[in-house]
Amino acid sequence: MSATIALLVPMPELLVRALEAAGHCVLQPSDPRWTQASIAITRGSLPTGEEELACLPHLALLCCWGSGYDGIDLQAAARRGITVCHAPGGNSASVADLAMGMVIALLRRIPEAQAHIASGGWSTAGQRLPPARGLTGARIGIFGAGEVGRKILDRARAFDMELGCCNRRDPALPGVRYFAQLQALAEWSDVLVLAVRADASTQHAVNAQVLQALGPQGCLVNVARGSVVDEAALCAALEQQQLGGFASDVFEQEPQIPAPLLRFPNAVLTPHIGGATQHATQMLVETLLHNVQSFLATGQPLHRVV
Repeated sequence: MSATIALLVPMPELLVRALEAAGHCVLQPSDPRWTQASIAITRGSLPTGEEELACLPHLALLCCWGSGYDGIDLQAAARRGITVCHAPGGNSASVADLAMGMVIALLRRIPEAQAHIASGGWSTAGQRLPPARGLTGARIGIFGAGEVGRKILDRARAFDMELGCCNRRDPALPGVRYFAQLQALAEWSDVLVLAVRADASTQHAVNAQVLQALGPQGCLVNVARGSVVDEAALCAALEQQQLGGFASDVFEQEPQIPAPLLRFPNAVLTPHIGGATQHATQMLVETLLHNVQSFLATGQPLHRVV
């Protein structure tokens, strides 16, 4: 079975080729047949609501590239009888890898070390950097013990770190200390990693109080969504040297980044590349194809967002 599929945003060429090889007609927004599409593909972090859905009157299935769907107006989709699906776990390993890379960068002070070399400080006698905190024995707290969070914990265990997590309910993970409250986890942690799903309950969950609990020696890593962090409070904490370091792959108003973040030497910033690996792309392509095929055959995708 084949379908007419609209791409709401640019997608990897690998996906386009796979869809076309499966017999589907893939349309760009400039195509005059655009409004005839019955299936559409978007990135779940991008706003997709009544206005966007109204442009596709025949739409029956909206596929999210990746596991996130926080940008989708699910009520608007339901009113129009549109099923929404996603790809849970498809890029979780790649996101976890980036998170650990950021943890290493902060706890080993890699950005400062590179700046030290660039400034000529290393070649000057007596200007060696002080010892970094390091990972061995450090406490890592994970906010959100889903697919990504658990993979981060697995990787952190290999670095001999102490493990803690905060989740909606206790996941009862062996060797992982559970905290019912995020602030308590932050007080315990040397580095707090955000891997929670974005929704109304996690909007600005990392506020001034949580940042204060982390303290001037603590570090924050965000591979969840920008909305989980109060960016104004974050900039203030960094400005006042009340936070040891910050690393993030996501921001609240992407692709816009708060200007103050660009000037802090202890901030590591990447342009939402957590799932941008060849392995993750292949996994997401396969999951999206399976969702489409299942929907065409049965009326339901494999991974429906409820």
